[in-house]
Amino acid sequence: MPISPARSAAFDILMRVALRDAYASELLHSGRWEQLSTADRGLATELVMGVLRWRSRLDETIAAASARPLAKLDPEVLNALRLGAYQLRYLSRIPAHAAINDCVDLVKRAQKRSAVPFANAVLRKIAAMEVEPPTPTVGGPTVPFLGHEYAHPQWLVERWIAEFDLERASAICRQNQRIPHTSIRLDSAEVEQELLAEGIELAPGALLSSARIVVGGDVTRTQALQDGRVMIQDEASQLVAALVGTGMRILDCCAAPGGKTAALAARNPTAEIIAAELHAHRAELLRRRVRAANAQVIQSDALSLPISNGFDRVLADVPCSGTGTLARNPEIKWRLQQDDLRDLHQRQVAILQAALRQLAPGGRAVYSTCSLEREENEAVVEEVLRDSSEFRLLNCRQELERLRSSGELVWSDLDSLLSGPFLRTLPGVQPCDGFFAAVIERQ
Repeated sequence: MPISPARSAAFDILMRVALRDAYASELLHSGRWEQLSTADRGLATELVMGVLRWRSRLDETIAAASARPLAKLDPEVLNALRLGAYQLRYLSRIPAHAAINDCVDLVKRAQKRSAVPFANAVLRKIAAMEVEPPTPTVGGPTVPFLGHEYAHPQWLVERWIAEFDLERASAICRQNQRIPHTSIRLDSAEVEQELLAEGIELAPGALLSSARIVVGGDVTRTQALQDGRVMIQDEASQLVAALVGTGMRILDCCAAPGGKTAALAARNPTAEIIAAELHAHRAELLRRRVRAANAQVIQSDALSLPISNGFDRVLADVPCSGTGTLARNPEIKWRLQQDDLRDLHQRQVAILQAALRQLAPGGRAVYSTCSLEREENEAVVEEVLRDSSEFRLLNCRQELERLRSSGELVWSDLDSLLSGPFLRTLPGVQPCDGFFAAVIERQ
């Protein structure tokens, strides 16, 4: 029998993630796999994300059943084993024979025929194993427990406990292993009615009145999303865009994929909005997604923008590690190294300095990341402002109170959204991704 389309697609995506540093969430929504049925697309997504979320636990299981070290296995063989092990250990409704046979056939399809008997033997041994009970803890979870039980690198767990405390670090790890809900931003009641007519079930957003949570239906296949009239966007990301406020001339200096740019254009329909993106293919994606007449997309490095300064508002949502989005992008936790944070910090400092130079007197910039790491957040702002009397840090509480008084912010506990003067959301603590933001004014 042929390999199921869902398993075949999941294997191909896992291989591109492993060998090309691709992002699974982008591949799952790319044109190559659009022909999958809704059911197959759902299973492929479950398989890909499940393998990436639980990779370290799967590797432990495979190692226990294998006579060969994992480091000696070809990536095609290892990913087929991970795919099979995930189904056998985590998906009780999939028959073992279906998981084993398809994953062995994937090894054949990858031209690794000499490894076929080995893969078959390992998967059958895993199928016969008893499920390991949770590791007992005395006096609460520890770093080794969190790292093992929730499949996270120990160094990340240690950082989060030191930065946020044990309870919140535990909440972050738990949430990262769950399927996150899909949030969208709505600009009109008419679009909401259109989605409902197409069978999309929606619930109110937790943070913002303009947000909705998709609780049923496939919003990615709706006409409104295809036309750019609806954006899939996490509520914390929507909140960052709302922090920017209003102005007549607005710059989004690291704009792709475009969710925040679209929000800025909707909030400021008469403003001139410049959206800059370094990479050509992402700039083209930005043009397709942001169709507002008042938004102009340019391909340019944020460090050397070919435009004059004098902006009322600037958004610097900088490239970052993405550790606040591990539930959506679990591959990040296996790629990221501690040394990467130093390199990211240096680039982020340079981008923020360039962004601040674009401000008119009295103008405001929002610096933001979807990272949980201090090097990319507070440390960047502190370094940029340390020797400058021209700019001052504002307290985000004032902006959140403004949003709440206008009815835009519906989350009642402002204190939970703040870390000193900064906006801070944490997965598992708030019902959204982890984001950081600072508001800076040019005097």
